[in-house]
Amino acid sequence: MSPITLILIAMGLGLVGWLAGRAKAWSFQSGSASERTASRPIYHAWYVALWVVIPVLLFVVAWGIIAPALIQQSVLASPAAEGLPAFGFERDAFLGEARAVALGQAPGVFNDEAEPLIEPFRQAYDRYNTIGILVTLLIALAGGALAFLRLKPQFGARTRVERTVMSILLIASLVAILTTLGIFASLVFETVRFFGMISPVDFLLGIKWAPDTMASPDAVDPSRYGAVPLFWGTIFIGAIIAMIVAIPLGLMSAVYLTQYADPRVRTWVKPLLELLAGVPTVVYGYFAALTLAPLIRNAAVAVGITSASTESALAAGLVMGVMIIPFVSSMADDSMAAVPGAMRDGSLAMGATKSETIRRVLFPAALPGIVAGIMLAVSRAIGETMIVVMAASPAANLTVNPLEPMSTVTVQIVKLLTGEQSTDHPATLSAFALGFVLFMVTLALNFIALRVVKRFREAYE
Repeated sequence: MSPITLILIAMGLGLVGWLAGRAKAWSFQSGSASERTASRPIYHAWYVALWVVIPVLLFVVAWGIIAPALIQQSVLASPAAEGLPAFGFERDAFLGEARAVALGQAPGVFNDEAEPLIEPFRQAYDRYNTIGILVTLLIALAGGALAFLRLKPQFGARTRVERTVMSILLIASLVAILTTLGIFASLVFETVRFFGMISPVDFLLGIKWAPDTMASPDAVDPSRYGAVPLFWGTIFIGAIIAMIVAIPLGLMSAVYLTQYADPRVRTWVKPLLELLAGVPTVVYGYFAALTLAPLIRNAAVAVGITSASTESALAAGLVMGVMIIPFVSSMADDSMAAVPGAMRDGSLAMGATKSETIRRVLFPAALPGIVAGIMLAVSRAIGETMIVVMAASPAANLTVNPLEPMSTVTVQIVKLLTGEQSTDHPATLSAFALGFVLFMVTLALNFIALRVVKRFREAYE
């Protein structure tokens, strides 16, 4: 039985507890004035419902982790599993086939050895599904009865409910923090392992990137792990070419929409502009690879540049710049729209032109939001993968010529982590080192953005 079924049962029992708690709380209202409830009936109802739902949800999470192992152990202990291999891929394949048939996910098995395991799997699933339902009901009834019996006219149900809700909100807010810490810890652990094989100096300052995934881990050439071409490609495509496109177009579109456009035009143009952020990156990649890159190559050949390639940093950077225009435009638009009208009207009243007001009043006052939008766009650009894979190249190349192929950090991470190479090989571990560097760069950009926002917000508030 899926956890969804148990959750639905918990929700149904929680509704029953909610109604029962509310009914009992309303019975308190009929007493004398000295026995009036300390909390409204709605809080008594929620108190009972929470005591039903929360313990059941905790059990469902634990049961979802424990039950599959119990089912497999039960099947392996059956006489039908005596002929299975003790360990290995073959045994797991037989068990997987029998499990799929028992759950109705497959019409039959490919290996005859898996056929006898189907019925033990069905029996195990029926048995443990029944156990799960019974335990769910017992936990719900026990929690609901305990909460229901505690309801009294002077019981502080409101305080208990609000503290519980606050704890739930706190846990939800900690999920993002704990996830970030977990990502950071895993990156640090694998990066330290990589630097134990390859010197950080060779990695951070080397100019040749050509990891050999087939080489023995004991015979690795450190000179092949120089990541400077990847760092330069990431900066050149994502932070230079893309920003040259995104910043001017984004700021000019924001200025037009907030200061010059008719309200009816703004109503149509702004949503259309923001649609660019919703287009899948693979679509941008196809456009860059099939349309823009050949145009750039043909134009370069037409002016006498014969070395131009169909896989170029320019094609990837231009399309990436178009993709992140909404990040710059929306943030700048919202920031300029939030500037008090009195500042703009005062500038115009002093005789300044509209363009002077925009340059000397609106831009400085909206600078925190503009900088935040630009930093967000840079972070988005340097983390982009699909466009670079399809329009640039997976081969690292240290050059300043935008018409030549170039690769980025994210492309190499995908390349190194897809395949059948060992997870202990330096080539695989180098992907974590690249991810750690990219993580630290993005974190530094966020700190810079926060610093700039804080400084200028204090100046203009």
